[in-house]
Amino acid sequence: MQLPDFSKAHILVIGDVMLDRYWFGDTARISPEAPVPVVNIKQNDERPGGAGNVALNIAALGAKVTLLGIAGADEAGESLKRQLSVAGIQHEIIPLQGVPTITKLRVMSRHQQLIRLDFEEKIPSSSHSTLMDAYKKHLNHANLVILSDYGKGTLSCSKELIALAKAANIPVFVDPKGQDFSAYQGATAITPNFKEFETIVGVCENEQTILHKAQSFLTTFGIKNLLLTRGERGMTLIRNDAEEIHLPAHAREVYDVTGAGDTVIAVLAAAYAAGETLPKAMKLANLAASLVVAKLGAAAVSDGELQAALHTSEHTIPQGVVNEEQLLSAVTSAKLQGKKIVFTNGCFDILHAGHVTYLQQAKQLGDYLVVAINDDISVKQLKGTGRPINHVAQRMAVLASLGVVDLVTSFADPTPERLLKAIQPHILVKGGDYTPDQVVGHEIVHAYGGEVRVLGVVKNISTSLMIERIKNRYSHDHIR
Repeated sequence: MQLPDFSKAHILVIGDVMLDRYWFGDTARISPEAPVPVVNIKQNDERPGGAGNVALNIAALGAKVTLLGIAGADEAGESLKRQLSVAGIQHEIIPLQGVPTITKLRVMSRHQQLIRLDFEEKIPSSSHSTLMDAYKKHLNHANLVILSDYGKGTLSCSKELIALAKAANIPVFVDPKGQDFSAYQGATAITPNFKEFETIVGVCENEQTILHKAQSFLTTFGIKNLLLTRGERGMTLIRNDAEEIHLPAHAREVYDVTGAGDTVIAVLAAAYAAGETLPKAMKLANLAASLVVAKLGAAAVSDGELQAALHTSEHTIPQGVVNEEQLLSAVTSAKLQGKKIVFTNGCFDILHAGHVTYLQQAKQLGDYLVVAINDDISVKQLKGTGRPINHVAQRMAVLASLGVVDLVTSFADPTPERLLKAIQPHILVKGGDYTPDQVVGHEIVHAYGGEVRVLGVVKNISTSLMIERIKNRYSHDHIR
């Protein structure tokens, strides 16, 4: 997978802008005045935060970005605008008298945050008419809008902002805040974290509950797509017109999660505005999130970093024995890389030359071979008492050791139809004397445009024949 041409994206970001300040120093003693560390400040740093950080992440990718927001008519507001200008970000920050620029001051020592001091007041609604005029002026120059809501008051007019964008046929992505998501009615995509999601829909005990409540959420608020960020559990994309997609988090040391949500929506929106599909944009956002949490504070990920990480990740699709959740994740990653998925299923009780030949032929049809085997109970139901000879874990281990097999999983259902619906392989393969329309699951595969192939069998080789030969040999030797 290559990065999209981010220069095709021109994104209008509107939301709560703030200034992030960092004071760095050493601490070696406790204050005699109170049980707190004394920090000898050596260095300071300032960066745009909130919606400003979203804009920084977009600009770092090489996309065009315009930022709209409200700040105080003060020194912090001037510093914020200087930082944005240095980063090459077009901006219109409306100054307000008597209201301080939202500022977060973090005192850092030995890579640890000791304290955060916030300077802020709620932004008055009287400023929204000026903000709306600026929005209307810049809207027609954008091909996507991001609402970056930190609950500070800038976006109390979000319904009007979304309506104007929809009227102009411009998609709207929202990073939400608060307990009333009706404010985002009609958005194209929304990116809450798991805690924010549960605040709205209630506690979700399992994956089925998450999906059920997410679909209800989309219907209730007229939103097309929900990207649920789940920390160490990755991301889940739920849509009202397609199957859900889950991507696991990339395994990296987490240094600082500050601003990770800004990076996610920035990369997701920039990739989508540059012409990528939402699933591919999601993959890039997931990868970018893994990079930014390894940095200190609210930081951005460049297109160069993303490209290098992408090339590395493309060679790390898991292989071997997997459970169903791991299978879905691996197949999704493989599809995003343009891999052709081949699927086959069976008991594979005693692996023999016929199986090996068949699997070699199956692998030649695509890039990624998935083998699903019946668990022990279903084998017994299919083959009768005395089968399987080998336990399911042993059968999977043997199959996984074959170089042509990429993924092995087991299923307890009478047929593999549920798995076929979930992973939607490009090709369903079966060995034997069948016609394609006799293969179990062919209707499912044909319905989404997949292909069904029947491969021949090696004559006079089967597990049943091998068992009979062993029985006959044992019987003959026993009689002698």
